[in-house]
Amino acid sequence: MTSAELLADAFGRVRENVRGAVEGLGQDELAALIDPDANSIAWLIWHLTRVQDDHVADVAGLEQVWTAAGWAKRFDLPFADEATGYGHRAGEVAELGGISAELLLGYYDAVHTQTIDYVTGLTDADLPRIVDIRWDPPVTLGVRLISVVDDDIQHAGQAAFIRGVLLRRR
Repeated sequence: MTSAELLADAFGRVRENVRGAVEGLGQDELAALIDPDANSIAWLIWHLTRVQDDHVADVAGLEQVWTAAGWAKRFDLPFADEATGYGHRAGEVAELGGISAELLLGYYDAVHTQTIDYVTGLTDADLPRIVDIRWDPPVTLGVRLISVVDDDIQHAGQAAFIRGVLLRRR
């Protein structure tokens, strides 16, 4: 297995987790909060998708799917186009309240496609490239991509947990 195949597999698992957390839920369930200061499934999936879109587009030298394919307009959120959800509080989380599963998954799938197109073209020699010098040590491409996978899996797991809580309440 090559590094590119390994990365594609990891991002494929994220996709399975995202779909498993979202499919079949209505807007009310996607927006539900199990605690007043908790994140909703809709916000978690939007956030992990925005981070993946932002980080992969950056290292690939591409425009984010969010703006390039018109997803920012379709979501019509009161955030700057570059917002990814970092630092959002309850009020911002609530802005995702009217989002449908189809919209969330449409955006996620578009980002997933761009991600897979990028990572399947990578070689082992590409992974040590420094992509962020703001850290000590500087961040390599390989570390950045694994960081995105890790962040995505954690948030997809949180969304799956919330889904489980909500479904038990039915």
